[in-house]
Amino acid sequence: MAYNTILFDFDGTLADTNGLVIESWQHVYRTLTGREADLPMIKATFGEPLGISMEKIFPNTPMEQAIDIYRGHQKDIYEEMIQPFSGMVELIKELKARGLKIGVTTSRMRNTTLIGLNKFGITEYMDAIVTCDDTDKHKPDPEPVLITLERLRAKPENTLMVGDSMFDIKCAHNAGVKAVLVGWAEAVTEEDLNSPDAPEYFIEKAEDLLRLL
Repeated sequence: MAYNTILFDFDGTLADTNGLVIESWQHVYRTLTGREADLPMIKATFGEPLGISMEKIFPNTPMEQAIDIYRGHQKDIYEEMIQPFSGMVELIKELKARGLKIGVTTSRMRNTTLIGLNKFGITEYMDAIVTCDDTDKHKPDPEPVLITLERLRAKPENTLMVGDSMFDIKCAHNAGVKAVLVGWAEAVTEEDLNSPDAPEYFIEKAEDLLRLL
């Protein structure tokens, strides 16, 4: 199969935002409950749209209020804390040099996605950027990937989706796209890897993606 289009999730895939997300969640827990949460509870939300997580975890708090607490704290620490995962910037540049189409398909808001891409110096390499601001439905619904494909004029069968959570994997599969799980994922279990929705490919390092092309 000849792949000519690569879609990347942002949080946990391109960008190491795990520490940022954990601290933001802990701030919400401290504010609303007076205590911190166990890390597995927080990591189980990785990749899930924020509103859905807030409604499940804090059902007695208006979702908008909980999100405002989260985003207000994250805004102050975001740019300082995020970094690209090792090899990802070089990978993006190599993919572009080879003539592939590159997209970002993320559940993050557009403004903070762009702040991250700009910090990493790779915004100009992206042919399409689809965020939660661009979709009515979110991962694992196929809409985010389908919108990205439409903007790229790409075919599902010639596309790979690279992500770190089962929300990414299922979103790709629901759109007819094969999925690549990154080895630095923290939200995927052995059970997930043995499920019918398991990703077609697994990479330990960013540059390993080149072997799939």
